[in-house]
Amino acid sequence: MSAHDIAIDARGLSREFGGVKVVDGVDMRIPRAAIYGFLGPNGAGKSTTIRMMCGLLIPSAGEVTVLGHPVATEAEQVRRKLGYMTQRFSLWEDLTVRENLEFVAAIYNLPLRDRRQRIDAGLERYHLLDRGAQRAGTMSGGQKQRLALAAATIHHPQLLLLDEPTSAVDPQSRRDFWESLFDLVAQGTTILVSTHYMDEAERCHSLAILDRGRLVAEGAPKQLMRDIDAIVLEVETEKPREARQALERQAAVRSVAQIGTRLHALLARDLPEPEARVAGWLREAGLAGQVERVGATLEDVFVAATNARTGAA
Repeated sequence: MSAHDIAIDARGLSREFGGVKVVDGVDMRIPRAAIYGFLGPNGAGKSTTIRMMCGLLIPSAGEVTVLGHPVATEAEQVRRKLGYMTQRFSLWEDLTVRENLEFVAAIYNLPLRDRRQRIDAGLERYHLLDRGAQRAGTMSGGQKQRLALAAATIHHPQLLLLDEPTSAVDPQSRRDFWESLFDLVAQGTTILVSTHYMDEAERCHSLAILDRGRLVAEGAPKQLMRDIDAIVLEVETEKPREARQALERQAAVRSVAQIGTRLHALLARDLPEPEARVAGWLREAGLAGQVERVGATLEDVFVAATNARTGAA
């Protein structure tokens, strides 16, 4: 990719708080007009990384260029070109929907002749035309989410940063929200989103998995699932709890999760004849089960990447 095709170029990005390194040497090159997702456990450094990228936090080390601007010296130029939507609703609940958008438009110093047109367009795009006079505090979670997105995009940002934006809404609202994101990408917007939902992560064009401040995996979802550093097996058994305990005692087993009467197991990638080995471990425990190799899910990728960092077997 040429420099023109890169929305964010981060090199050695690090941040410490009180001597604790929250983000540790992160390198990323994020393309324009795409959705780039962040996955990671709580405290992995996702929000801190996003805040450094938009100039809200100064890195302890490293540098980041956003939309061609070095954030260290041109943070104001960067902020004019981005929109930011937080996890919690951060608009004014005592104002109406339209008043909120008018206030945000004024903050961005939009020309008066453009404000009404952009507000009306946002109300229509995010299905809020009949809510203009409603106070924001009386809206449902999904409605507040749509209002927050309308506010974050009213100045037509080139880069949109979303920090766990769907954590408080129902599945249908999440689905509708993502359709809105793809519409924005089609218009050339670059979107950075942190999420805990695997189905949302699969919708991203590319993903970064962070764990304890480090980048432990990166790539397109299908690529990450194909190249997972583990063997994935499923075990059908009448005694899943006992079978799980038997498998968890084996050093080559990195993770076991129960799904109904089946077990979903991650094993070391270099384990020879994994199906036969697992069947043998079950027999040694006096158990029977059907064992088959299956394709990895994104949750498997997440578990494999983060377990590798914690030193799990």
